[in-house]
Amino acid sequence: MEKYVKKILSSRVYEAAVETPLQPARNLSTRLDNHVQLKREDMQPVFSFKIRGAYNKIVRLSEEARARGVIAASAGNHAQGVAYSAQQLGIKALIVMGRNTPSIKVDAVRALGAKIVLHGDAYDEAAAHALKLAERDGYVFVHPYDDVDVIAGQGTVAVEILNQHVAVPDAIFVPVGGGGLVAGIAAYVKYLAPDTRVIGVEAEGSACLAAAMAAGRRVRLPFESLDLFADGVSVAQIGKETFKVAKRCVDEVITANTDEICAAIKDLFDDTRSIAEPAGALAVAGLKKFVEREGARDLNLVAVVSGANVNFDRLRHISERAEVGEHREVVLGVTIPETPGSFLKFCKTLGNRPVSEFNYRFATDREAQVYVGLQVTAADDRAELMASLSAGYVVHDMTDNEAAKLHVRHMVGGRTFGSKPELLYRFEFPERPGALLRFLTGLGSRWNITMFHYRNHGAAWGRVLVGFEAEPRDRRSLGEYLKRIGYRYWEETDNPAYQLFLR
Repeated sequence: MEKYVKKILSSRVYEAAVETPLQPARNLSTRLDNHVQLKREDMQPVFSFKIRGAYNKIVRLSEEARARGVIAASAGNHAQGVAYSAQQLGIKALIVMGRNTPSIKVDAVRALGAKIVLHGDAYDEAAAHALKLAERDGYVFVHPYDDVDVIAGQGTVAVEILNQHVAVPDAIFVPVGGGGLVAGIAAYVKYLAPDTRVIGVEAEGSACLAAAMAAGRRVRLPFESLDLFADGVSVAQIGKETFKVAKRCVDEVITANTDEICAAIKDLFDDTRSIAEPAGALAVAGLKKFVEREGARDLNLVAVVSGANVNFDRLRHISERAEVGEHREVVLGVTIPETPGSFLKFCKTLGNRPVSEFNYRFATDREAQVYVGLQVTAADDRAELMASLSAGYVVHDMTDNEAAKLHVRHMVGGRTFGSKPELLYRFEFPERPGALLRFLTGLGSRWNITMFHYRNHGAAWGRVLVGFEAEPRDRRSLGEYLKRIGYRYWEETDNPAYQLFLR
């Protein structure tokens, strides 16, 4: 790793980037009984660490290469890092972004002077198009992570952490997408402070480094399984160069789900009064899971807050999920008798626990369904609640049920008409003009839609719940239509949230 250490120390990032503070997280430290510090990369000029690697790559280009200009594929932080760096150096820049990129990100890149081309929906489509344009028009392609100079630029984060920390950290937690940041940090830290653990943190649905570590080689995750909430780290395959470094220098990888990431965003707000993007809070989510798993006490722990480019529209969704992620809320579907006094009796069973949500739905002349969110104080309180309710009612725990939390909680009240058969599917639509028309055109006139619920949280993908008038035997033929449309989907017909409240 000596080669990387030399390249990191000679990186020219500070012509564009700034040295960010290592800030104590007092609330987290007290709650976790450890010394937690936050490396505030969200305070860079483009609100992300990506400026370091992008500038270090571009500034090293020859005059001939600079004259040709640079091109990159990104829907977020890398795009802004490249655009800002090119603007500082007086170089033309072309950024290829997905057609479903939120306008706030497109406008931010355009404001930095870059030209924008919209192509495809996923990163792979945008990257392939960018490479074609680079070959055709002579642009220099600036890779977001799988490049030695980019990795070295990101590694300067580690130089600052070790210089700023009074004691040698026991562990540094780093968010992982393609691996540029974790490779740069791990290479430097393991050379100078080999006893410090470097722990990568990935979104549960985009854990490409964890998969590669387990397999001993790079693997490609299927697009349909990728986590799109933490879009800044939604990468299907770890980089070739970054994996070469990571498999030698990264101690382990921890994964975090959407609720845990949302809880970490809230933790960061409580400590800093700043709002991290989902990928930016990922390291804090991993740090918390590590402390809980290990029972760690009195350790010096650092989490890299990698970015703050979050759409304001997403904050409602984040706040909804934060309490669940902190294990302070349970979401339940409960069947109660439809008899005089049963509603009051049920509420008494709940006790004095704060109620975050309550939906009541008449089911038959003998039963009713209740969708309820309750605040709990600890795992023991949750277990006690479940035990007391299960003694007298049929209870379904929906705390980890995506369809329930994304859709059903907003839909309680409607049911299928009569006895028409219905199959239910959950989709992710690209958030761009024509997405719904493409969906309906692909279905044609054969399939009658019985229910349609759409939600978007300022992200590049909208969440959609759709019911079709169809028999169970129609699954295969309906599935063929859905595959041709090309949107990610999951069948939810057997989901208890649907069966209880919408069927």
